[in-house]
Amino acid sequence: MATEDPMVAALLREREGYVGRGMDDRVAQVDEQLKLRGAEPPTDGKSGKPADRSTPPKGRRARSTETT
Repeated sequence: MATEDPMVAALLREREGYVGRGMDDRVAQVDEQLKLRGAEPPTDGKSGKPADRSTPPKGRRARSTETT
C-alpha cells in the first residue's frame, strides 16, 4: 500500500512494529487512527483480519535463518 500522506505512512510502520510484537491492543488503536485519516488498515485479503507479518511483503524475501 503506497501512500502520499506521511502521517498514514508513519502509522503503517508503527502498526507493523506492534503486529510483530503481538501487541493487539495497540494495533487496534493504530487501525482506528488510520480509519480516521481515511486509510484502510492492511488485511490478509481472505478473512478481513489484520495481515499476518510472518510472510514477507510482496517483492521481498524472508531472511535466511542459517548461520555461518
